[in-house]
Amino acid sequence: MVSLKPNSRKILELAGVPALAIVLGLVVGAIAMVWMGYSPVQGYRGLFAGIFGDSFSFGETIRSMTPLIYTGLAVAFAFKTGLFNIGVEGQFVLGMLAGALVGAALPGLPWLIHVMLAIGAGALAGACWAAIPGLLKGKFGVHEVITTIMLNYVSLILVNFLIRNYFRVTAQEATANVAPSADLTIVALKHLTGGARVHWGILIALLFMVAIAFILYRTTLGYEVRAVGFNPMAAQYGGINVTKNIVLAMLISGAVAGAGGAVEILGVFGRMAVSPVLPGVGFDGIAVALIGNNNPFGVLFGAFLFGALKTGAIQMQYQTQVPYAIIRVVIAGIVFFVATKEMVRWLLRLKRREA
Repeated sequence: MVSLKPNSRKILELAGVPALAIVLGLVVGAIAMVWMGYSPVQGYRGLFAGIFGDSFSFGETIRSMTPLIYTGLAVAFAFKTGLFNIGVEGQFVLGMLAGALVGAALPGLPWLIHVMLAIGAGALAGACWAAIPGLLKGKFGVHEVITTIMLNYVSLILVNFLIRNYFRVTAQEATANVAPSADLTIVALKHLTGGARVHWGILIALLFMVAIAFILYRTTLGYEVRAVGFNPMAAQYGGINVTKNIVLAMLISGAVAGAGGAVEILGVFGRMAVSPVLPGVGFDGIAVALIGNNNPFGVLFGAFLFGALKTGAIQMQYQTQVPYAIIRVVIAGIVFFVATKEMVRWLLRLKRREA
C-alpha cells in the first residue's frame, strides 16, 4: 500500500478529480456515439485532429478559450465570496457594447492607449451592471441568482435597443467597425496560423488571471472576500464588513466579465451587432470555474478544455459526421462528474487502497 503525505494527497485529489471527470465524460460521449451508430474511435480521432491537427486548428482553440478565461475568472471570484454570479453573461454583453463604442471612437490614438480605454470601458460597463445585484444582495438580502438571471435578458434587450436606436450604422443593425488603433489582431501570428483568429486578448486574459490570483491570496481584500465566502457570520463577528465585500466582489467579477466582452469585440468581431440570443460564453464560464475548482489557474485549464472541445467538435462533425451535439454530451458529463466530486474522490481513494 502506497502512503501519501497530506499535502500530496490533497494535490492528487485536486488534480485527479477533474482529470477523472474528463475521462468519465469522454466515456459517456463514446457510449452516446455507439448508441447513435457512430464509431467513438473515429469520432475522437476527428476531435483531436480539430484541436491539434494543424496550426489553424490550434490557433482557433486558443481563440475559443480566450473569452472563457474572463468569464471563468469572473464566476470564480464571485464564488469565493459565496456569490453565484450567473449574470456574467449579461455583464459580458454590456462589455461588448462598451468596447465596440469606444473602440470605434477616437481613431488615431496610440494603440496601447486606445486598447486600454476600450477594455476599461468594457470593464466599467460590466462592473456597473454587476453592482445592481451586488447592492440588492448586500443591502436587502435579495438572492443574487434570481437578480442576475433576470438581468442577463435585460442586458440583451437593452443592448439591442441601444444599437437599433442610437448606435447603428446605415441599414445594418450593428455599431461602426472598431478603429485600427484598437484592433487586437496579431497580424504575424494570424499569417502563421493560416488565418486563425488568435489575438492579444489571450495575453491580457493571463494578466487578469495573475491579478485575480494576487488579489485573492496576497491582499487584505482577498482575505476578507474569502472569509465572507467561508462564513459570513463569523466574518462579521471578526470585524469584516460583509456588505462592502459582497458589493466589491460583484464589482470585480463584473469588471472582469465586461473586460472579456470588450476584448472579444476588439479581437474577433470588430463590431457589435444586434443578436436574438445571448452568446452563451458567460454560462460556459460557470462550468469552466467549476472544473477549475474556482482557482484562477484552474480556470485556465477549464477554459482550454472547453475551447478545445468546441473547436475540435466542428472538425469532428466535418470529418466523421458525428453530430456537434455529442460534444455537449461530453461537456455535460464532465460537469456532472466534477459536480459529484465526492463520488469521484471516493473512486480515487479506492484506487489508492488497491495500489
